Amino acid sequence: MASFGPSWSGYFQIGRAQKGLLSAPESVTGPSLKSEGEEYYINGAWTIDWPRKFDIGGTTFHYKRPSDEPESLEAMGPTTENLFVMVLLQEQNQGIRYKFNVPIQRTGSGDNEVGFSWNHLPWSECSTTCSGGSQKQEVVCKRLDDNSVVQNNYCDPDGKPPENHRDCNTEPCPPEWFIGDWSECGKTCDGGIRTRSVLCIRKISAAVEETLEDVHCLTHRPIEQESCNNQSCPPKWVTLDWSECTPKCGPGFKHRIALCKSSDLAKTFPPAQCSSHSKPPVRVRCSLGRCPPPRWTPGEWGQCSAQCGLGQQMRTVQCLSYTGQPSNECSDTLRPAMMQQCESKCDATPISNGDECKDVNKVAYCPLVLKFKFCSRAYFRQMCCKTCQGH
Repeated sequence: MASFGPSWSGYFQIGRAQKGLLSAPESVTGPSLKSEGEEYYINGAWTIDWPRKFDIGGTTFHYKRPSDEPESLEAMGPTTENLFVMVLLQEQNQGIRYKFNVPIQRTGSGDNEVGFSWNHLPWSECSTTCSGGSQKQEVVCKRLDDNSVVQNNYCDPDGKPPENHRDCNTEPCPPEWFIGDWSECGKTCDGGIRTRSVLCIRKISAAVEETLEDVHCLTHRPIEQESCNNQSCPPKWVTLDWSECTPKCGPGFKHRIALCKSSDLAKTFPPAQCSSHSKPPVRVRCSLGRCPPPRWTPGEWGQCSAQCGLGQQMRTVQCLSYTGQPSNECSDTLRPAMMQQCESKCDATPISNGDECKDVNKVAYCPLVLKFKFCSRAYFRQMCCKTCQGH
């Protein structure tokens, strides 16, 4: 541990990391690192670098600057060149802590020197209990004096032997149940069924399996089918059949009824319990072809205007559409007659004397008989006796 007074400012050397050192300072305030040639690698030229890793002198230095701890500069080593550990002071320093390790001799040629060599560890456990696994012997670096395991960099990397591998537990595994994944449920509600594969298999090797009869597997056979999604489904819209197209020709509409029903169709709910967004249409446009044109439709002839002899009778004639509605699209040239001449049979009533001379009440055209001078005719004179008197 070292400290500097408040008057100190600038770069100060606190140590020298000689070539071959295994670690560098572990905790330094304002640490800096330079070479023998006065080249600064970290925090040089009065500039503080961002915390990160620096590859320097054959090893990696970790520069850290946490918010709640002192700055630190660490490296595992060993180094391949001489390095100077500096500290940049701009205010009173609270102390410096550092340590390093000197490499141990590896040759083992002297009485006080320690040697190292590569050794195989015991065989590992077999990777499987059956059907063919593998074991390995890892290679580690050990001290020759106490046979303890040390870091690999103490041993010569060129002389490292390969790991040993061998097969183990090559006998087939006992039969066991293979259980596949469950399928999707057949329904989303109201109870569906899902299934899975269940097979009795025996593993021969890592890549080979054989399927056996179920009796070869001694444990209880797992189920391969079960119910799922047993919750009730929400109400849904159910539609009845479409009505016939109305009207019978031309553009029209078909209608149907939509009911809010339970999923089993046993109950009918108010429409508000079903989603209005999913309600199916209840009216669609339709057409059964072009409608026939309007036509003249005559009514029955009325009574003859004369109760005896010639008269006139009338009837109504309307232009109607195929639905019976009045229309003005009928051709006038095809319009049937609304009036025609008619004749009513007269009763022959003899006149006994002059006192009984009178016009027959049923005859309405006696003035016409007089006007057109038909009184000279016996028939008209008899029917219009009173009118024809004196003429």
